[in-house]
Amino acid sequence: MAAQAQSAAINPTKKQYELLLFIDNFIKDNGYGPSYREIMRALNYKSVSTVAVHIDNLISRGHLRKRDNSARSLEVIDVAAVSTMPEVLDSTDAITERCIRAKIADLQKQDDNKARQDIQTLQSALQILGYEELYEADSA
Repeated sequence: MAAQAQSAAINPTKKQYELLLFIDNFIKDNGYGPSYREIMRALNYKSVSTVAVHIDNLISRGHLRKRDNSARSLEVIDVAAVSTMPEVLDSTDAITERCIRAKIADLQKQDDNKARQDIQTLQSALQILGYEELYEADSA
């Protein structure tokens, strides 16, 4: 029974699961880990130091590791635990939406045709995913 209590004590919290899931998906999509600033934007944290605290906690709990001391070297250790928590799977929709919106905000800082095309593509993705309604004025 003590071992069971100890195991429960190191299980990630819901917010930690959200962070682990974001990192895991980011690595799958990009082939490398997210920066702390990307995590901050995607998960609506207020500062990079908040991200660092959460990352350090997940490392100390054994859910994450840094392959080395370089940037973008985060690695999720127990992916199976992340993918099996249903309430976290529901939150992936919110994470996806925030990631897309953060990318749009970054692109809006640029003033070129490629950025505008990428913004339109991402806005279409939001519509396809059901995050935004397609208005008649938008399609004209």
